[in-house]
Amino acid sequence: VAGVFDLLMRWREGAIAYPPGVLRKLVVMGIIGNTLYQLCFTVGLSMTTAANSSLMIATTPALVAFAGAALGIEKLTRNILIGIGMAIGGVVLVLSARGLNFTPERLIGDLLPLGAAICWTYYTLGVRTLGGELSPLRITAMTMVTGVPGLLLLATPELLSVRWATIDINAWAGLAYASLLGLVVAYVLWNNSVRVVGSNRTAIYGCAIPLVASLVAWPVLGELPTPLQGLGAILIVTGVLISRR
Repeated sequence: VAGVFDLLMRWREGAIAYPPGVLRKLVVMGIIGNTLYQLCFTVGLSMTTAANSSLMIATTPALVAFAGAALGIEKLTRNILIGIGMAIGGVVLVLSARGLNFTPERLIGDLLPLGAAICWTYYTLGVRTLGGELSPLRITAMTMVTGVPGLLLLATPELLSVRWATIDINAWAGLAYASLLGLVVAYVLWNNSVRVVGSNRTAIYGCAIPLVASLVAWPVLGELPTPLQGLGAILIVTGVLISRR
């Protein structure tokens, strides 16, 4: 997918020479925002519950806001603070209804998604600091290309043991969905939003992920929303709206 996406970018925008400092920054962003992020997220998810993992990832808006303010990248306003607080509070309510369960045995599994949130914070602020030097499409393509080698190296033992002939069409369809929409389209939209409205206002939308998951699980899996999740949804939406004022 990264190779195809890189070819698409070159077809749309052509080949350009990257300034040395920018190219080095893109390589580091690709390794941290793709290789390390995906490693922490997927391994952590296999060692803890989905609810715990989602809660750790939901700390990203706060990490982005405070790190950006500390580094002088973006100002931390009162509305942003209030919005982040309400949105994260809403996430806690939504996930509490699905069963948060922190135990010493799952400590590493709970910390790895937090590491993923830190990686994504670095990536988001990195996109912000690039300014208007590169398009979101080019940033996404380059960081994907530089993030793939590490993932391939780490996944090689498991790839060699996969029985490819036993994989059905549903699995391939899921892989295509995750690759094209979950990675390519999502990264382009995210990077463009960071450039247009800023890192703080973009990051807070990550709090909506558990809400969307609950809404999708209703018709698909038959999981009826609870009053606690409804209250959490109100807090999330309200927090996002306040942060955009």
